[in-house]
Amino acid sequence: MNHLLQLNNLHAYYGQSHILRGVNFDIRPAEVVALLGRNGAGRSTCLKAIMGTVKTEGEIHYCGKLISGLPSFMIAQAGIGYVPESREIFANLTVEQNLLLGIKLGIKPEKTSQAENKNKWQLEDAYTLFPILKERSQTQAGVLSGGEQQMLALARSLLGNPDLLLIDEPTEGLAPQIIQQLLDVFQTIKQSGVAILLVEQKLNLALQLADRFIILGHGQTVFNGSREELQNNIQLRKEWLEI
Repeated sequence: MNHLLQLNNLHAYYGQSHILRGVNFDIRPAEVVALLGRNGAGRSTCLKAIMGTVKTEGEIHYCGKLISGLPSFMIAQAGIGYVPESREIFANLTVEQNLLLGIKLGIKPEKTSQAENKNKWQLEDAYTLFPILKERSQTQAGVLSGGEQQMLALARSLLGNPDLLLIDEPTEGLAPQIIQQLLDVFQTIKQSGVAILLVEQKLNLALQLADRFIILGHGQTVFNGSREELQNNIQLRKEWLEI
């Protein structure tokens, strides 16, 4: 099996708090995986652990190479993009300045990507994907709506030309029409060959997009399976997803 990302017995900590407790799963190239679970299950922590921003134990392999323990910038350079729930745009910079910061400059270190010549996202590609960003290109990012800021954070990550995109709660607090726009964008990204690990609270949205579903409960993997398996297992959803 050709794996893009593998987590082996991954533990993660915030200080003395033990959040992830031996998580194991993998992601294949161009696959969309939804990471589900109740609040506090460890979903966002899992993304942060992959990006090297929290203390971890265990192993994370990307394109067959060990990346756990590396600084975040090296993990990003290896080909992993990250869109945090907080978006972390630069409010005092223009939209276009924010986008330009996402472009990788200079000579890369040893390439680990499985798609050397794929996914060459350029500034104009971002504007084609998100026309509103082109309209607002010279606007300070801090005055954008929540939906526009989410689009900006997503477009900026794409300009780093990742082979795997980690996206944390992208639809939180957004209007239904904006959510539909984002869903269409995710489908376009999926078709381009970029793999996605998506943390999403809205199960119906995740079911429209993902190829496979992983549920975390109490910091552990309690389900890893297909859409059909998840839909047919009422007890599983009741125990680990429904409030």
